[in-house]
Amino acid sequence: MKGLNLWPNPNSCILRRSSSSKLNAVNRVSRPPSPVVRFHCSLSQRSLRCAVLGAGFAGLSVVWHLLKNDRYIETRKVLQSDRYLILQHSPKELDLRIDIYDEVGIGGGASGISGGLLHPYSPKVNLLWEGAQCWKDSIKLLKVAEEASVSRDCKIGQSDENVKAFAYQKRFNYILGILRLATNLKNMTKLNANVKTSLPSCRVDTLSKEAAQELVPGICVPFDTAFYMPEALNIQSQNYLQALFWSCENLVTESSTFDSGKKLLQLHRRPVNRLSEFDGEYDAVIICLGAKVNMLPEFSGRLPLRTCRGVIAHLELPDDISEGYPERGPSILSDAWIAVKSPRELHVGSTWEWKSSNSSPSVSPDEASSALTELLPKASVIYPRIMNWDFTGARAGLRAMPPLTSLGSLPLLGCINDIMEGNQTCKYWLFGGLGARGLLYHGWLGNLMAHAVLSSDEGLIPLELTSWKNTIQFSDFNKQTEFH
Repeated sequence: MKGLNLWPNPNSCILRRSSSSKLNAVNRVSRPPSPVVRFHCSLSQRSLRCAVLGAGFAGLSVVWHLLKNDRYIETRKVLQSDRYLILQHSPKELDLRIDIYDEVGIGGGASGISGGLLHPYSPKVNLLWEGAQCWKDSIKLLKVAEEASVSRDCKIGQSDENVKAFAYQKRFNYILGILRLATNLKNMTKLNANVKTSLPSCRVDTLSKEAAQELVPGICVPFDTAFYMPEALNIQSQNYLQALFWSCENLVTESSTFDSGKKLLQLHRRPVNRLSEFDGEYDAVIICLGAKVNMLPEFSGRLPLRTCRGVIAHLELPDDISEGYPERGPSILSDAWIAVKSPRELHVGSTWEWKSSNSSPSVSPDEASSALTELLPKASVIYPRIMNWDFTGARAGLRAMPPLTSLGSLPLLGCINDIMEGNQTCKYWLFGGLGARGLLYHGWLGNLMAHAVLSSDEGLIPLELTSWKNTIQFSDFNKQTEFH
């Protein structure tokens, strides 16, 4: 048997499990605690049929990583002498069929409506759990999508120079920079402390009032200090998701030119009413439905998720006002956020309506009026000139908010067959609870989920993301058969 490292470990650390309980306690060990040795031997070609439910940040990230990392890895972990031996069987590339189900299409839900502000920090500029890895992998997928967009435009005859300018300035609205401003002394103190530990790849600079007003003329700077993230991004989420889907299609096309298994990818614009309709047709079903997952009858509100509807107001500068927001000016984070879409178009968000079940992106006149009444006073404290802008409409999304843990609010991942009633003929996986941080989390967690599905091994997902199942009531069937 020949030793070969087939595939980089998708986890940023090695998680050691105890066998004392079903979901196991975990002792987090700094990397690397001991060598990880991998072995492989050849197997015959395999096929995998996957259904991905949802075409937002989570769903499309999983699809891209499934297509990119499509060598089936059969993994067995054995603990010997305080180290893991990972025994892997790697056959030829598999036949892979992926069907995406989303009744509103690519980015038609909360992901496509989101403000598009990307950075790895909490509101107090504290680095989020695994924030460095999440930031790195999100930037990777953004570049992948941009390349797909440029490639697609080149095929329709635009010059390379024009295409790159269009992709940067119009396609995704990659506007660099976010300003964070504190409106009270308590937050100001915490921001000052946390800024010292910012990432080199997404640094946080402390600016004087004068420096901040050079970036955004007319801005108010409480306490004469602002915090600037020059590498943070503001993207057009809907366009980004469409380009990421094009990249997935490109991977399918490219696979036909190599000696590999057959790849199929299809988008189905139809609702998902229950999970049982997929049983028997697929080997794996990956649920990336956001807040709609709680509406599936198989769960009936059993998941530890809270729903929250958020309204985003769209504003434009009137034609009779010539001086718009500064070209390439940074977006703003404060009690309300301002996402810059162009010098004459701003999005302001977001409201928080807890326990809502309304997933419609449409906003009624009354709901829009209420949102403006809440958001504009908060935004005008920092950017008073926004009161001169005209309201042109609003969109809303329903978020799935995960429970708060000692590490923050972490998404929910894992195989969920053991919390579903009855017998299933395929594996069901959950990728949910991204809350308001789907754009940050989707790259890294999509990679983890794809590896787990391809390996049929939940153990590749950090226990911090699967321990939520401790709170779920197991079915009577599973209680009776679990230890038999």
